[in-house]
Amino acid sequence: MFRILLQLVLWTALLGVLIFWPAGTFAYPGAWALLAIYAFGGLAMILWLSKHDPRLLRERMASPWQREQKSWDRVWLTLFVLCFLAWTAFMGFDAARTGFAAIPAWLQVAGALAILINGAGTWWTFRENSFAAPVVKIQKDQQVIDSGPYAIVRHPMYASTLFLFIGIPLLLGSPLGLLFAVVFILGVAWRAVHEEQALGAELKGYEDYARRVRWRLVPFVW
Repeated sequence: MFRILLQLVLWTALLGVLIFWPAGTFAYPGAWALLAIYAFGGLAMILWLSKHDPRLLRERMASPWQREQKSWDRVWLTLFVLCFLAWTAFMGFDAARTGFAAIPAWLQVAGALAILINGAGTWWTFRENSFAAPVVKIQKDQQVIDSGPYAIVRHPMYASTLFLFIGIPLLLGSPLGLLFAVVFILGVAWRAVHEEQALGAELKGYEDYARRVRWRLVPFVW
């Protein structure tokens, strides 16, 4: 548990450096709000998983590069992590460039709410699916999950992540960061399609499930 909590502290500290350094100031309420949501939300998720699903907690906190992982997903995840870190740093710079006034306060509050919605969606996914690994791989005894959010969309965690990609630049006050969020949304959509190909080929019952649940990320859209 100490190692997991240390990972949370280090990740939060890294995000703080990436935001505050380009911004050039600590007088940045949106950044402090984002770090607080990350820290307290992450702690709440860790404590909940440690009680209800320790195996999933270990899986979620494991390395993002694993031996059983699909090779294409290693490349995708590497690019995603690097782009996310660069995006985070850029948003601090962009917000400072515009005097932290490009996005009105009410939209920043909406951004914070969107991030909280992402957290709620992630928790709902974890509650229903003990196989919600952070990497694309087929796990031992893995089964198709079709309850809870999986009865609505095939990738509920990806669906909730859409709120994160929109919420972060809004909360940080970065209009260009919001524009670049489109790249992450398209990247997640690409991964969802390729993940489905792996699951359809290797996980018994997944193709039947995909026929029953039509939508991947957004109901009635895609």
